[in-house]
Amino acid sequence: MKRRIIEIDQNKCNGCGACAAACHEGAIAMVSGKATLMHDNYCDGLGDCLPTCPTGAIRFVEREAAAYDEQAVLANKQKKMQKEGMTLHHGCPGMQLKTFAHKAASETAAPAAQESQLSQWPVQIKLVPVNAPYFSGAKLLIAADCTAYAYAAFHEKFIKGHITLVGCPKLDSVDYSEKLTEIIAKNDIKSVTVVRMEVPCCGGLEHAAKTALQNSGKFIPWQVVTISTDGRILDTI
Repeated sequence: MKRRIIEIDQNKCNGCGACAAACHEGAIAMVSGKATLMHDNYCDGLGDCLPTCPTGAIRFVEREAAAYDEQAVLANKQKKMQKEGMTLHHGCPGMQLKTFAHKAASETAAPAAQESQLSQWPVQIKLVPVNAPYFSGAKLLIAADCTAYAYAAFHEKFIKGHITLVGCPKLDSVDYSEKLTEIIAKNDIKSVTVVRMEVPCCGGLEHAAKTALQNSGKFIPWQVVTISTDGRILDTI
C-alpha cells in the first residue's frame, strides 16, 4: 500500500540517536552510527522523531510500504522488555483495547440524561487492530468523523448496538480500503453501515467501504446513510 512514512537522509544524520529514542514504536535503530528505519510496519507515520532531529535528516515521503502493525510493535516491545526483566503493561493509552457495557434505559438513574452508546475503543480506523475480539459477530458502523457532530441523535440512531469505526480520508490522506478489507475478511461481520456527510470528500470513505466489501469476498448486508451539513438524513441506500 502507498502511505506516508519517514525517510532518513544518511548524509545528514550525525548519529546522535535522538530520533531512535523518540520513536515509541521502535521503528528506528542506530546501525553503524547512523539512524536507520528498521521496519516499515513499525512506523505509524505520525512523526514523533522529526522534531528531535537536529540536522533535519528526517522527512515524510509517500511510498509503497507495509501497513502499520500495532500488534507487531507491541510484541517487539514485550520481547525487548522481557530481555530487560520488565513487563509491558500498556501500549499507547489511545490504542488500548476497551469494551463498554451500557445499562438499559429503564435502569438509568436519570431518564433525561443521555448515555454514550459507544461499545469499544479505539474507534479511529487507523488505530483499531484488525483482529480485535469485538469484531466477532459485529454489526459494523463505518462513519465519517463529522457525522457525529452534525446529526444530534447519532449515538441512539447509529452507534447503539454497533462496533464503530471513524475516519476522514481527506484529513488522514489514506485509502482505508485495505485495512477495512482485512477487518471484514478476517472477522465474522454481520452487517456494514456507512454514514457519511453530503460533502464530496466523504465519497472516499464510502468508496473504501464498498471496495472492502467487494475485496473481502463476502456477501454482507450493507447500507449507506448520507447526512446533510445541517444535520438531516438525506438519503439511505
